Amino acid sequence: MVPLSYYLILGAVLFGLSVAGIFLNRKNIIILLMSIELMLLAVNMNFVAFSHYLGDTAGQVFVFFILTVAAAEAAIGLAILVVLFRNWRTINVNDLDSMKG
Repeated sequence: MVPLSYYLILGAVLFGLSVAGIFLNRKNIIILLMSIELMLLAVNMNFVAFSHYLGDTAGQVFVFFILTVAAAEAAIGLAILVVLFRNWRTINVNDLDSMKG
């Protein structure tokens, strides 16, 4: 049986990688979206680990809600990205700065 601390360490490493991905790469929107998704998955893994450790299913129910929100965020984010690329021919965050009004 794998101890709870292993899951928590793996979740912390994934969360740290996603935070580093957000701060180190501020130019590409696709990598920013992927980093946000990785952050949500790290939190989901912690919810499932604690849920299994405590013998309660509430954490697993929260995971379903988070996955629903993550799927909607990914679909809407990619739709906005496609529209921006069609209009501006770029997905560089610095080039989209001229949209400020």
